[in-house]
Amino acid sequence: MTMTSQKTTDKQKVSGVILIDKPQGMTSQQVVSKVKYLLKSPIHDSKKAGHTGTLDPMATGLLPICMGEATKFSHYQLDADKSYQATILLGSQTDTGDADGQIVAQAAIPIFDEALLKDVAQQFLGAQQQIPPMYSALKKNGKKLYEYARAGIEVDRPPRDIVIKAIELKAIDNEQVQLTVTCTKGTYVRVLAEDIAKVMGTLGHLIALRRTQVGKFGIAEATSLSALEALSLDKRQAQILPIDACVDIKAELTLSAEQYARVHMGQRLNVFEQLTDNLRDYISTSISHQPSVSASNATQLDSEVINSDDEQQPLAHEISVDIRLLDEHGQFIGLGAVSLNGRLQPKKLIQR
Repeated sequence: MTMTSQKTTDKQKVSGVILIDKPQGMTSQQVVSKVKYLLKSPIHDSKKAGHTGTLDPMATGLLPICMGEATKFSHYQLDADKSYQATILLGSQTDTGDADGQIVAQAAIPIFDEALLKDVAQQFLGAQQQIPPMYSALKKNGKKLYEYARAGIEVDRPPRDIVIKAIELKAIDNEQVQLTVTCTKGTYVRVLAEDIAKVMGTLGHLIALRRTQVGKFGIAEATSLSALEALSLDKRQAQILPIDACVDIKAELTLSAEQYARVHMGQRLNVFEQLTDNLRDYISTSISHQPSVSASNATQLDSEVINSDDEQQPLAHEISVDIRLLDEHGQFIGLGAVSLNGRLQPKKLIQR
């Protein structure tokens, strides 16, 4: 082993979650690159990092960034609900749906009041389908949609299921409306703004967009890049949340040293004797909400008799759910999948 590779091997991997208040004009990936640079040192390796949901260059706000081992659990925030505050400029439409694009159409702006805005907002509340915009990073036949759009080509985009969980519209002036929304993953606020303008009888596009919430994380907890850069390395690292900060699971199981060693070798364990009443209740409740559980299986959860007439359905006591795994010192070591029969399968484990 060369001296250079030895130094690389000896570096301490930066792991955890850092919440950044993304500035306008930067891509999400540029923010990730800047954070990696600010957290590296001769003894710290910060090469492995990724964000948990893209923000457009025009947008600002909360961008959770997972570092090192925390990237294994980033999907919990990718799948989380998100909240935004946006400004819609009525009367014109752009090719991108926001202020970064070129105006392609204009329309008169009708007179509107708070009562009308409240009525319009109610029309968008709940489950619906949305067609992704051409100017997006979604891929079609291996190419990103915005690459087609820049070439003047429009391709078919299947609508996607989304849920608007909360929405509020307020007038700023005679041509601007403030939109506050909480929605499920995959929702394009640009498209939502265009659709709102159409229902109001005009056209519109976003001129401001700020993400304020991602799952349990709020913008008040985030640090700006400039503030992070002004700190010493020790204080920068103090901004990093634990590796499991993204994991939205409360149920946990403590493993012995022997069990810890075995799961790290990928072995399954029998932890039936370690299942507390609380853990059993958690597992039962979780699997009763899974679509893979048939009606006949669902009744097994409160029964001592395990049987099923549906051979295509897994038995209820065999269905596993994710739980947090801890070592003997109470340290988070990763996630496992456990079932009522006591079988524990390691899923995603961290390396220390």
